[in-house]
Amino acid sequence: MASIPLIPRQMRIDDLPWVMAVELESYPFPWTEGIFYDCIHVGYQCQIFDLNQEPAGYAIFSIAAGEAHILNLCVKPIVQRKGIGRSMLQFVIQTATLQRAENLFLEVRQSNRAAIQLYDAMGFHQIGVRVGYYPTKKGNEDAIVMAKALFLSP
Repeated sequence: MASIPLIPRQMRIDDLPWVMAVELESYPFPWTEGIFYDCIHVGYQCQIFDLNQEPAGYAIFSIAAGEAHILNLCVKPIVQRKGIGRSMLQFVIQTATLQRAENLFLEVRQSNRAAIQLYDAMGFHQIGVRVGYYPTKKGNEDAIVMAKALFLSP
C-alpha cells in the first residue's frame, strides 16, 4: 500500500480543541485535555498529521534511554481505513529509529482488531498482556503489549 502524503507538525496548545473533539469521538474513555497539555509541556513527541491542509490524526510518543513508546495514536474517524494510520505509524517508527531507539512499544485494547492487524503488518509482535488495563462500561479490558525491534547496536 502506498504511503499517504501526510504532513506532520508539532502539536500546539491551540490544536487541543480539535484533538479533544477527535478523542471524544474515537474513545469511550478518552484522554483529558490536561493529559495532552502535560504531554506537550514535558517534551513528548506530540504530532498532528495534516492531509490536504486539514488535521487527520495525531500521535503522542516518547523516546528515551534507547526505547520508544507510543502513548496515543488516533485517526479522525471519518478518514479511518484509508492508510492514514499506517503512514502515521511509519513516521513514528522512522523518528524513533533516527533517534536510535532500539525498540518501540505500545499497548492496544484486545478488542481493537483493526489496530492489532495494522501493528502485526508493521512488524510488531505481542510480548505480553496487561490485565484489566483499559476501563470499559462493564469493568476493564486487557491490553495487548506489543513491541518492534528498530535499531540494533553493534
